[in-house]
Amino acid sequence: MTPALMFQGTGSDVGKSLIVAGLARAYANRGLTVRPFKPQNMSNNAAVTADGGEIGRAQALQARAARTPLSVHMNPVLLKPQSDVGSQVIVQGRIFGTAKAQDYHRLKPQLMAHVLESYQRLAAEADLVLVEGAGSPAEINLRDGDIANMGFAAVADVPVVLVGDIDRGGVIASIYGTVQLLSPDEGARIKGFLINKFRGDPVLFESGMRLIAEKTGLAPLGLVPWFAGAERLPPEDAVALSSYRPKAAPIKIVVPQLPRISNFDDLDPLRAEPDVSVELVRPGTALPGDADLILLPGSKATIADLKALYDAGWDIDIRAHHRRGGAVLGVCGGYQMLGRRVEDPGGIEGPKGGIDGLGLLDIVTTLTGDKHLVEVTARARISGLDITGYEMHVGVSDGPDCRRAFLDIGNRPDGAISADGRVMGCYVHGLFAADDFRHAFLNGLRQRVTSGVAYEAGVEQALDDLAAHLERYADLDRMLRIAGVS
Repeated sequence: MTPALMFQGTGSDVGKSLIVAGLARAYANRGLTVRPFKPQNMSNNAAVTADGGEIGRAQALQARAARTPLSVHMNPVLLKPQSDVGSQVIVQGRIFGTAKAQDYHRLKPQLMAHVLESYQRLAAEADLVLVEGAGSPAEINLRDGDIANMGFAAVADVPVVLVGDIDRGGVIASIYGTVQLLSPDEGARIKGFLINKFRGDPVLFESGMRLIAEKTGLAPLGLVPWFAGAERLPPEDAVALSSYRPKAAPIKIVVPQLPRISNFDDLDPLRAEPDVSVELVRPGTALPGDADLILLPGSKATIADLKALYDAGWDIDIRAHHRRGGAVLGVCGGYQMLGRRVEDPGGIEGPKGGIDGLGLLDIVTTLTGDKHLVEVTARARISGLDITGYEMHVGVSDGPDCRRAFLDIGNRPDGAISADGRVMGCYVHGLFAADDFRHAFLNGLRQRVTSGVAYEAGVEQALDDLAAHLERYADLDRMLRIAGVS
């Protein structure tokens, strides 16, 4: 069997995704062929694979860390929430259906076969598979039919490392309590523990590490300090949005935070610019009147998010911003919202029907059943500069403003620009990662000097820094032995 090691957490957001990414880069640096794997993920931040599917953004980052192309098998089950009680179910990169929470729990045993097939495909081409769990194995109310944590670990016979987050407090109790809530067979699968996000003098927690080891019988595998470079890496899901903070900067970009915001890592290259402030505005707060740009990002549920935008009164703010001469940009779902109308004749997002858009672009969007998933290279019409990115959407947009396309993807135009040139939209995600295009676009908002920020190079450097961080503070050799690497 291919050596493998699974990282489960005492809860969500303990840092499992970054730990796996850092280890993937560290072990790849040692010459191992590494493959990341997450049986089940829940996120509206997704990435397009070369074979025309989609996986969670975290697994895309882990694949990049491992220096391997993205594959749908790295995240065979992806849940994309469309409402508070239901999600779209993606299986091996393709839409499988939609399910409410209770229906999905009945579906999980059927999905295990797909999970194991994907795992075996990756294992066949790897020296080491690094597996990431979801949430916590201590959620025993969800244990029946589990495919995300111990259910998978047992069927695939993979040893487990338990990750705890000391920054949120109670890490001793959370690790000990997690072990106590598991069955004896499940507890025996956990071979060690790792404590993440430590701040301060590690000497002060030496006794804590010893006590956890004594009370659980688990091997202490590291006390990992807080990694400040995490802010340079794409976030996994909307939990990260709570950490976004505006800053004093000449260029102000305002983003309405809609309930089903997706692929918001489009904002990260803009946030990396020293002269740009990206301000996320939550419902109940008016959009600031001094913005240079209002940016409507992607959405997993365009019609529902457009209704939420109206409920927040943001349509009034956006139109007032435009009347004052401000610029507006929509990406994917945000692009659809800018048009005159969004039609859903087949009930793709819910009940059949449609909704009036903001009317800032003379286009109409019709949602269709086929999902467009493709990596693209495009050229911006205004600046003539190239970008690379990806499309991930249902729907076709057309209308007079499409004759002024925002991008050209080969011989195919994409997006639209209003007659006054101040409202723009396109379907391509990832466009701001292109440094020259990003500078030209920002310079069109407010004249600036090129910052020199090289976004993609910065991500690579952050992954190297994370790998070095874990080499220093975690026992990577012992983890390899636990995984079965001789």
